[in-house]
Amino acid sequence: MQSTPKGLRLQIALVGRTNVGKSSFLNFVTNQDVAIVSPIPGTTTDIVEKPIELLPFGPVNFLDTGGVDDQSILAEKRIQRTQKIFERADVVVLIVETNIWTEFEKNIAETAKKQNLPLIVVVNKIDLATPKDDFITKIKEYTENILLVSTIDKSSYNKILEEFKKLLFKVSENINDKEISLLGDLLPKNALVVFIVPIDSEAPKGRLILPQVQAIRDVLDNDCAVLVVKDTEYKHYLEALGRKPDLVVCDSQVVHKMVAETPVDVKCTTFSILFCRFKGDLMTEVIGSAYADFLEEGDNVLIAEACSHHPLQDDIGRVKIPRWLQEYLGKRLNFEVSVGRDFPADLKKYKLIIHCGSCMLTRREKLVRIAKAREQGIPITNYGIMLSKCKGVLERVLSPFPEIQKAYKEILTSKQKVLSL
Repeated sequence: MQSTPKGLRLQIALVGRTNVGKSSFLNFVTNQDVAIVSPIPGTTTDIVEKPIELLPFGPVNFLDTGGVDDQSILAEKRIQRTQKIFERADVVVLIVETNIWTEFEKNIAETAKKQNLPLIVVVNKIDLATPKDDFITKIKEYTENILLVSTIDKSSYNKILEEFKKLLFKVSENINDKEISLLGDLLPKNALVVFIVPIDSEAPKGRLILPQVQAIRDVLDNDCAVLVVKDTEYKHYLEALGRKPDLVVCDSQVVHKMVAETPVDVKCTTFSILFCRFKGDLMTEVIGSAYADFLEEGDNVLIAEACSHHPLQDDIGRVKIPRWLQEYLGKRLNFEVSVGRDFPADLKKYKLIIHCGSCMLTRREKLVRIAKAREQGIPITNYGIMLSKCKGVLERVLSPFPEIQKAYKEILTSKQKVLSL
């Protein structure tokens, strides 16, 4: 559980009115006191995350939220944070009190339906009252997935947990069916892949960064072989292999060197582009990069970082990409940075969004961000895509994706086509 990236876990949001028992249910299901329980309204003031091992799913992440009708100090900001949970969740678990179905419950259920999120309704406090038929009928207008529970009845723990897992399994089947391979589907049988991993100031001491580790695992899971080399040793080992690799993948910061040293008939790409497809929408973000050619002096560009890391002196998102893009265009631009989950609601001031690789986000979170940009007519692209574009090798590193490569070529020939997308 500890080694599974947060962004790859099933995200289960617990929502409901103040004091319906969200934290009590979380403690009940996990069989641990992971959330503070109190009769005082507004005790849960922010999102509480709890990763647990829940068979047959493996590691999952519970998101316990503040009450959607919180009337306490700072309630409005807490409710806004709760509403943002819909952008992170794979499954919504609505906690309600027996025989109480208000506008709050209705709004939550309708929001889940609108955003195509699976919904489970947990009817809590059945020890205080028996659920009435008309109450259950109201719930069934939105979902058949209903769980009746009393969180103070510890003797029912095993029974309730099994019922809850059955409901989770039922609603998450479609989620699992939509999983996208990182790179396994690009590989022929018994393929040989070369990963180029530079060891520089941004490489964590004693280990590789998460995207590289995930990519290695995906190659092995597909019964293929991977050779991991530093950029300084790539040419030597390429010549020593005795055969051409089926795919070469590099860190975006050495993409120009990789392209120069890779035979033209060998497919190659970057880790960032692979994760763009895995976590987002590669076609949309490649198309978004074309808009960079039409930026004007002083235009606003948003650099969107999904994690809140400590920026280095020569940070890729805050320093290198702005420098390379301005050199590429020969124009000065205005760059702003959003960090973590503080993605701006109003994007209209920006002419372009350049997003990180999203290794800390779920795919749903990234797709929601892409949808927000699309709704407001703002092109969005990716660190690695933009870097490859600025280095003049984007078309080459799209070679594993011929349809997207073709679309990019067509865009380059027609400014009018780009601006009308």
